[in-house]
Amino acid sequence: MANDKKDKRFLLRLDQELYDRLAEEANRANQSVNMYIVSLLSDNHGTKSFENRQIIGQTVLGKDLNVDHGLAFVSGIYYRYLINDNGDVDTTAKYAVIEANGNILTLQKI
Repeated sequence: MANDKKDKRFLLRLDQELYDRLAEEANRANQSVNMYIVSLLSDNHGTKSFENRQIIGQTVLGKDLNVDHGLAFVSGIYYRYLINDNGDVDTTAKYAVIEANGNILTLQKI
């Protein structure tokens, strides 16, 4: 992204506490602080698809995830899934759907 001449560069001032929280979250997401902020802004700007609005925030039980095939059954439809921290599925946990991109859901352990 940095080499793209269409990028807009500007100064963003943040207090240290907010920056530290963003840096910690970016680290957990394996992203730079800049990319993490861009992803937050992109995810929260503009219209979201009907499917995205209907699925985001739903919970899925770990025992209901098909680990062998990488499938999650949500709202009567099978979706591929990713775990946001790339960890193993905990069959005793609950997961929240935090992102829907086509037929791939990103799940976060709650």
